[in-house]
Formats: sequence, C-alpha cells, structure tokens
Amino acid sequence: MRKTLCAAPDSGKDLGGACTLAAQSMNPDRRRFLLSASVLVAGAVGTARASAPGPMRALKPMLPAQPIAPVTTPTPPALVKPALFAQARAALERHPQIVNRHRMALVDFAAPSSEPRLHIVNLLDGTTTSYLVAHGSGSDPDHSGWLERFSNAPGSNASCSGAFLTADPYVGKHGPSQRLQGLDPTNDNAMSRAIVLHGAWYAEPTLAGARGKLGRSQGCFAVGDSVRSQVMAQLGRGSLIYAAKLVV
Repeated sequence: MRKTLCAAPDSGKDLGGACTLAAQSMNPDRRRFLLSASVLVAGAVGTARASAPGPMRALKPMLPAQPIAPVTTPTPPALVKPALFAQARAALERHPQIVNRHRMALVDFAAPSSEPRLHIVNLLDGTTTSYLVAHGSGSDPDHSGWLERFSNAPGSNASCSGAFLTADPYVGKHGPSQRLQGLDPTNDNAMSRAIVLHGAWYAEPTLAGARGKLGRSQGCFAVGDSVRSQVMAQLGRGSLIYAAKLVV
C-alpha cells in the first residue's frame, strides 16, 4: 500500500486529492472495518439523543371520581305519610352536612308510642324498616302514650322536632348510644341537652303489648334494647333523623 499523508483540517496545507488517493489505495478489510465503526458510532449517538430526557411536562392531576347521586324514591313508602316524607326530603336537601344521602329516618310523633313510628327508609330502593320509639316525659306529662308538645329548652325532658344528624357513637349509662346534632332552631340544643339515640327496656314491644304504650325518656329517641344495635347499624354516622308531628 502506498503511504500518502493527509493534512490536518486546520494545517492550512492543500494536498488536493492526496486523501482521496489514500482512501482508494487502502486495504479493503481495513476500509470495511472503519465503515462498520462509523456506523456503530452514528447509531450510538442517535440512541443517546433519543434516550436523553426531554423537557418535563406537567401531568394532569388525577381527579377523584364524582360521587354517584342516589336514586331517591319519587313517592313515599306506604308506611310513611306523604307530607312527613316531603318534609324529610326537603331537610335532606337543606342540610349539606348530612353525608349519608341514601338512607334517612323519620319519626312520626303523631302516632302513639304503641305503634312503630320510627321509619328508616332506604332511598335507593324504597324499602322501609319501622320500629317502636319512645318520646320524652315532658312531651307527655300524663303518660297517655301520645306526644302532646315539643320543647327545645334544657331541663324540659321533652322531645324536640326537626332535623337531626347522627354523630359519634359512644357507651353511656344506657349502653351503646349515638349522639345527635340538632340542625334546626327547634332542636339546636340537642347536643347540650344530651338528646341521643339509645336502647331502653321500656321501649320493648312486650311492654307496649302489655300496657298499650311505651315508657318515656328524658327527651331521647329510645328504642328497644333488642333492636338498638340494628337501628344504629342502619343509620351509622352522618344520617338524617327527621322528627315531626303532622296531623293530616
């Protein structure tokens, strides 16, 4: 092979076709080796460019799924007065702090204590479970079994009306119980008066059958000891209890 020197690019010397001549007279094996090496270098550069991190793009935050609105029953259940049901539905819409929107309890204090008048309504399918519930002694001073009046006053021992929010469960002198928060001016002293949902022996069906009426509470919603856990489980926290006396 003939040796021909090529000037460096910045040497300022023009050797004409000397470099071309050298390339043409190069050993074919060496020429193939250099060609393969150049292909590998070019590929590596392309790969590096392709894998280099590009500019960071802001990712859209993941939004929580929108809650599905419950399908509320358009008509009141058979055991519930339409006017009472309408008032309870209005209270459910009026108080956004009631987070349990698919179930509510209605207490029809126009009925005597000997009749199931605490109605827990599933608003998704309209099913209703009804229980006996006692009223306060201050609402029925003669113990007739009928609620005569409401009171929100401390020390009255009377039941109060309006919308209640089921709050924290606790264990007290009546066993497992549930605190209630009054949401209306007619019952906003419920928490300070310790108006709660609890079980009681005097709210059992056997007593209603024997005497024709239940015993009386100090203003609390007292249900039978035998159903207390079931009622509390159905309502849970954040549910509506709406109490009223509608004479229609």
